[in-house]
Amino acid sequence: MDERILTTHTQDEWDILLQNCKLCPTECGANRLTSVGACGVSGLHVAKYYLHPFEEPCISFKNGSGTIFFTGCNLRCAFCQNYELSRAQRGKAITPKELADVFRALEDQGAENISLVTPSHLIPYLVRAFQEYRPKIPVVYNTGSYEKIDALERIDEYVDIYLPDLKFYSPALAKRYLGKENYFDVASKAIAFMSQKPLRMTADGKMLSGTLVRHLVMPLCVSDSKAILKWIKSALPKHVYVSLMRQYTPFGGIENFPELSRPITSREYNAVVDTALELGLERLFTQEKSASDTQYIPKWDY
Repeated sequence: MDERILTTHTQDEWDILLQNCKLCPTECGANRLTSVGACGVSGLHVAKYYLHPFEEPCISFKNGSGTIFFTGCNLRCAFCQNYELSRAQRGKAITPKELADVFRALEDQGAENISLVTPSHLIPYLVRAFQEYRPKIPVVYNTGSYEKIDALERIDEYVDIYLPDLKFYSPALAKRYLGKENYFDVASKAIAFMSQKPLRMTADGKMLSGTLVRHLVMPLCVSDSKAILKWIKSALPKHVYVSLMRQYTPFGGIENFPELSRPITSREYNAVVDTALELGLERLFTQEKSASDTQYIPKWDY
């Protein structure tokens, strides 16, 4: 990899990337300096930042993850729990310098890390913010995994922990719920890249570096979940953590998807957990049934 990609971009060069935006696999080509792209945004917008206590134990740890929710998304998940953000209906415009101030503020509050939620369409702005201020705590890249490798290479030196979702294995399901038939093909390559991040943990269980792959178990999708777990077992290093999320809550734009109108059943979730155990996935997080509740959906500040 050419190190100059990471270190010698001037502001003008980053602007060139944004003028014909192909940062993500959608490659919409929009001029995101003057108009919105397929992600729904032009510029950098934040809807909330705070100490989030409800992530995996190694991420939230004792004080909570310093989580920053960005506006816009290159996926259009019908069931998105952050629907107003992904559809760019909320958010306050800020500059990279102001984002660097957010990093400092979260550190001062005692955050265990800085977690960037849905960041892939904002990489040029994030790099500028990190050049203003490099956090002294781990940086978490929290993504839906619809990512290009060359874009990840641009941000990788600033990232300590990757926290990717792996949503669907089936092209048919991905097309139905995400509008992206090639989702698994793209996401699996991106996660394979992320999984190269070395694992470092404190003696008491805080993640300092590494990759934790999340998978949300969905109604009527047990077979797809099992296929994802089998891929993880066969394709990713043993040091990668896996989180099986039970928190699906009917939300978003699911009017045309009646099968998504209910939470998952205990039978569905337990069948997926059983498969993970049968495969010998040792670094595994699971969730209680109570995780499926609208109380865990943040209230936006902007």
